[in-house]
Parts: sequence; structure tokens; C-alpha cells
Amino acid sequence: MKQTKANVANQKQLLLVDDDPNLILLVKDYLEFRGYEVLTAGNGIEAIDKLKEGKIPHLIICDVMMPEMDGYTFVKQIRDDSTINWIPVIFLSAKGQSKDRIKGLGIGGDVYMVKPFEPEELVAQVEATLKYASRRPKPTGVDNAPQLPVRANVELTPTEQKVVNWVARGMANREIAREMNVSQRTIESHVSNMLAKTGLHNRTELARWAIETNIA
Repeated sequence: MKQTKANVANQKQLLLVDDDPNLILLVKDYLEFRGYEVLTAGNGIEAIDKLKEGKIPHLIICDVMMPEMDGYTFVKQIRDDSTINWIPVIFLSAKGQSKDRIKGLGIGGDVYMVKPFEPEELVAQVEATLKYASRRPKPTGVDNAPQLPVRANVELTPTEQKVVNWVARGMANREIAREMNVSQRTIESHVSNMLAKTGLHNRTELARWAIETNIA
């Protein structure tokens, strides 16, 4: 399905954490069909590694029972980190007793869904959780930062929108080049063009502008 300029700019990124490859495939396909970009991890340790790489999602969907690091431990680490504790979390679990739900929500989950579930219900919970999260106060320091001197009426090409989206997630030019199957020089050229269009000075300002204007 071809995405419009607005769809690419407003695409939300989700992190799906589960050790069941069949569930990963099913849920990923379903959410991508609904317009989301989905990163995946097989357990909490893999998910933490992705976050450390700067791949910060708008929402996390997380299994509870996983090897190496379970969902509870993973989410507790997120809630203890002030730089990412704002990320909403949906727990998916085969454990459906009241004590399990209470534990999941108490640790920091925003929603607790029991397996098996209907894909449409998951999509509805994702949409509702993202909508609620958008009304939360911004992380400390965002409103106090000096306003960026961006030129008016900046228009990015679809390719530039993809590049700035990845820049905002902390990806290096070489990583973006691999994702887009182009040379690093090509990505550097796109970044330079966007700096010229916006009047910004560096990739950090470019990333902040993308986040503050909801391009990323």
C-alpha cells in the first residue's frame, strides 16, 4: 500500500517484544498493514539493546514470560530510566489471573491484554494508548529548551522525510544508508540539503526539530 507524504511523516514506530516468532510475524504484519512501523526483539535484553542504539519507539508491546529477561524486568528498567520512562507499554500475556494483571499494571504497564487476543482489539488498544500518551506532559526540559530558528514553510521530499525520521531516532548516516540500500554519501547529501532548507546547524538540531514538529 503506497503511503502519502502525510502518512510517512506521521508514522508511529512500535517495539514488539516476544519470544514467539509466529506471534511476532502475525502481529507485525497486522500492525504494519494498519500503518505502523514495527521493530521487534525476542526478549527484554534484545529490546534494551535497541533502545540503547537510539531506536526509541512511540509505544512498546511486550510479552511477560520470555527467556533471559522477562517482560516485568524489562518494563521496570524502562520505568526506572527518566529518559525513556514516558514510553507507554502494552503487556501481552498468557497469564490472565487478577494477580497477574495487577502485577503488570503495578510495575508500569499501561494496558494488560491476555493471550489469545483478537488482532483488532490489539489495534484498538494501541490507538487508544497512543492517543492518551499524546496528552501526557512532555518530558522534563522539552518546553524549556530554546526555540529552534527554523525557516518558514520547509518542505521535505518523501526521501528526506524518511531520512530525518531515522535521524530523529539516533541512527548514524551509515546505518540509514544500510536501511535504504544507498551509499553513505547519498545520506550525507540528504542531511546537508535538509540543514540548508531549515537553516539549522547540525543533526542534533535537525532531530529535535523533527520530533517537535511531529515529523518523526
